[in-house]
Amino acid sequence: MTAVTTTTAVPPARTGELPQVRRRRRLSPGRRLPAARLAGPLLVLVLWAAASAAGTLDTNAVPAPWTVLRTAARLWTDGTLPTDVLTSLERAGYGFAIGLAAGVLLALAAGLSRTGEALIDGTVQLNRAIPTLGLIPLFILWLGIGETFKVAIIAIVVYIPVYLNTHAALAGIDSRYVELAEVQGLSRLAFVRQVVIPGALPGFFVGLRLGVTGSWLGLVVLEQINATSGLGYLMFQAQNYGRTDVILVGLLIYGVFGLVSDSAVRLVERRVLSWRRTLSS
Repeated sequence: MTAVTTTTAVPPARTGELPQVRRRRRLSPGRRLPAARLAGPLLVLVLWAAASAAGTLDTNAVPAPWTVLRTAARLWTDGTLPTDVLTSLERAGYGFAIGLAAGVLLALAAGLSRTGEALIDGTVQLNRAIPTLGLIPLFILWLGIGETFKVAIIAIVVYIPVYLNTHAALAGIDSRYVELAEVQGLSRLAFVRQVVIPGALPGFFVGLRLGVTGSWLGLVVLEQINATSGLGYLMFQAQNYGRTDVILVGLLIYGVFGLVSDSAVRLVERRVLSWRRTLSS
């Protein structure tokens, strides 16, 4: 069998001319650039600094980047910022862990059993249709105004995208793999390990990224409700005193947390799914 070449030789138009070679056009995005995802945020930072230096921005509404950095350094030095950051990380961590476990377990139960799908999927879809932040008054009445209801709301924000994407990935597994597993006589555990988990991982990581982002989005709202610490509380207090620089410090920290956590999930995804050949890889 002869190998197929990637170039095509075109016969010369006249005697004595060299043959023209028509190369195949590359349609892939190309090689991944190192730290490419930082280019956009850095560009925004440069434009912000340039506009502040030129006097285009109102410093009362949007302080300059160096003003925000000085404020962050002052808050860190006096011990306010480290305490609030640790409190926010703790709340987000507890809620994320509970929501992740619930989303995966419910997706497996609904994806591997028709009975489980009948009992679980409709309930989750109903929950998804209800605005999660609209549940805050009800959860305050049920769980009180303390930390419990905040963790519960974050868990709900996280488990919904994890469940939806993992369940969709399970439903999208080719039925021929199931038939092949039955022919091979695989046990239920071996079927889950060799077929279900590899097939569900791509969808699971999509839901995981959405869940990580959702945990930070929910946290910034919850920490402004009867809280005494946390980044959201810090921003709420700054609003009362008209401190836009402190508000921007909180927003930037939330943004950094979101970017770092999303990048960490992407890194784990590339390592775990290194066997896939996709455009992103």
